[in-house]
Amino acid sequence: MNQKMVRIDLSGRLVVPAEFRKALGLKAGATVILRLDSDGLRVLTTAQALASAQALLKQHVKDDDRSLVDELIRERRAEAASE
Repeated sequence: MNQKMVRIDLSGRLVVPAEFRKALGLKAGATVILRLDSDGLRVLTTAQALASAQALLKQHVKDDDRSLVDELIRERRAEAASE
């Protein structure tokens, strides 16, 4: 079930097989992210893309108690106050 051959139609569309959509929890109208990398084209759910971004960020921020959002807000408020 990891691989399936599909055709691209004249409009450039391809159909994601039903068993793949079911495995990913995709319904009609769902948004997915297409990523082109050295291995080819990857289709990611938004949840997969978010988890990937969080894992990448976690490599650079080791302190679990640190809130980058709070830091960003503080920085923006300080910049606004100094203008």
